Amino acid sequence: MPLADFRSPRLFVDAPLSAGAQISLERGQANYLGNVLRLGSGSSILVFNGRDGEWRAAIASGKRPDRLDIVARTRPQDSLPDLAYVFAPLKHARLDYMVQKAVEMGAASLQPVLTQHTQVSRINGERMRANVVEAAEQCGILSIAAVEQPLALDRYLTGRDPLRLLVFCDEGAEVASPIAALGGMHSGGIDVLIGPEGGFAETERAVLLKQPKVLRLSLGPRILRADTAAVAALTLVQATLGDWCAPPKP
Repeated sequence: MPLADFRSPRLFVDAPLSAGAQISLERGQANYLGNVLRLGSGSSILVFNGRDGEWRAAIASGKRPDRLDIVARTRPQDSLPDLAYVFAPLKHARLDYMVQKAVEMGAASLQPVLTQHTQVSRINGERMRANVVEAAEQCGILSIAAVEQPLALDRYLTGRDPLRLLVFCDEGAEVASPIAALGGMHSGGIDVLIGPEGGFAETERAVLLKQPKVLRLSLGPRILRADTAAVAALTLVQATLGDWCAPPKP
């Protein structure tokens, strides 16, 4: 697969992409290209829509950029690993950081869950989506992670596919090698669950441990902030079961 071009600006566009297509720019995109990046007519950028791969495009403009002319595809569409990041929401800046890092780590979907000790009950889905897109633009990712509606923890557990592995990161778990624990699991669909700053209530922990396919995982001997735990847990899962692993030899 062609390597990502990290020198050219990248822009997400919600429109079909094909050679010769013309894409109208939104006002914010035009401002970003013309006033922030100082790009004018004829300048080359990369665009993607999460469906049709990555394409080289040329800016067409009058006084400011207002259209993109799609030239040629630079990379075919790929897919994200079957990895869902499930989390208790945090306050604004830390939630922004956590969403961005989850996207960089390859999460295909982001599912907020409300627990007994969750400190934030109202979530700005549009802001989360904007952070997902920005992270994908900056990191060369071609697919856009889905942003799900918040659910109470019990509703989430009732509705999830019981055949998926639930990696339940629990500060109360016995400290052991997380790599060894994950190494013995399957590599199908995975949900990684991180709780709130105050941890899970005992009743919640009991319900989680009764799930049909669950791995209770310690993230080490220190208590991590929730946004740090997100990066640690997703790193472990991707390195042992996800798309950081070398594909099996035929």
